[in-house]
Amino acid sequence: MRRMDDLSTEAKASDGGGTGAASTGYRLLDAIAGKAVDRPPFWFMRQAGRYLPEYRQVRAEAGSFLDLCFDPARACEVTLQPLRRYGMDAAILFSDILVVPHALGQPLAYVEGEGPKLEPVRDGAAVARLDASRLHDVLGPVYETVDRVRAGLPAGAALIGFAGSPWTVATYMVEGGGSRDFPHAKRFAYGDPEGFGRLIELLVSSTVDYLDRQIAAGAQAVQIFDTWAGALPESGFDRWVIAPAKAIVEGIRRRHPGVPVIGFPRGAGVLYRRYADETGVDALGLDTAVPPGWAAEALQPVVPVQGNLDPVMLLAGGDAMITEAERIRTGLAGGGHVFNLGHGILQQTPPDHVAALAERLRGPIGG
Repeated sequence: MRRMDDLSTEAKASDGGGTGAASTGYRLLDAIAGKAVDRPPFWFMRQAGRYLPEYRQVRAEAGSFLDLCFDPARACEVTLQPLRRYGMDAAILFSDILVVPHALGQPLAYVEGEGPKLEPVRDGAAVARLDASRLHDVLGPVYETVDRVRAGLPAGAALIGFAGSPWTVATYMVEGGGSRDFPHAKRFAYGDPEGFGRLIELLVSSTVDYLDRQIAAGAQAVQIFDTWAGALPESGFDRWVIAPAKAIVEGIRRRHPGVPVIGFPRGAGVLYRRYADETGVDALGLDTAVPPGWAAEALQPVVPVQGNLDPVMLLAGGDAMITEAERIRTGLAGGGHVFNLGHGILQQTPPDHVAALAERLRGPIGG
């Protein structure tokens, strides 16, 4: 990972000590690279989703959620919908982190009102039955979606691909669905670290291959979602969050050295700095609990940051939302910053609230 002061030195050298290197034409990519931008770029996690009536219509036409993920025309359409409404600086591929275990052969279904359900993988024998040889055959429609989205993006809007982190994906695979305490996943990891390690290794290699194909199809940056990183103690965080993320970053950098990787270890707390230092990510997504002042002091000297408005602020809207958004933008104005939420848009969020925030974010800080 290159430190932000190194990036600044490179930028000044490239233009004789001015405001930065030549723009890529994409605010998102410029901000991540430490180049000068007129305002922080913005996009929102889960910006394509059920809060939008046009999404709900396409979702109803598609059938199941998984059918929508593997329908390139419809997945492209819902990826582009929020950009048409709100003019974000980036689109993020519409898909799901669990398409990877599905492609490895783990049965997956989405139950309305309950979320994903998988046949649990809780021992070495179950891990051995997973098959990476069919990965790209199953995920081919996702790559086609990336290609379609890239072709349909407005000028200046970048395309972000993504995958779940090995730890977070493994929690769903082992628990058989969502969980609050992860008893089966932690028991597997603590009780049989070699067996659990083989699952993580399979997910690392599969994730690198998956992101590699997304980039080849047109993704200009990728994000690793580690939604449940904060569920682990420090020793587990080192082994099951930092080490796999570092391996993925190194794998992507070998194949695509110019493509930035954004890491989002939600709930990492004070371990955010260790994650930034040791994984090599090019930008760091912050959850809602991270104070902007601390991020400015502890993180921005090392890596650009992304975030971190509380999604409930967006749900509430009004002056409080705008005031908090400006507090974040002001607090992080001294370094690389991509404005985002601290997690995904809630489905009850009024689209008008998103429009009001987007309008403000398209203007200068404090404007």
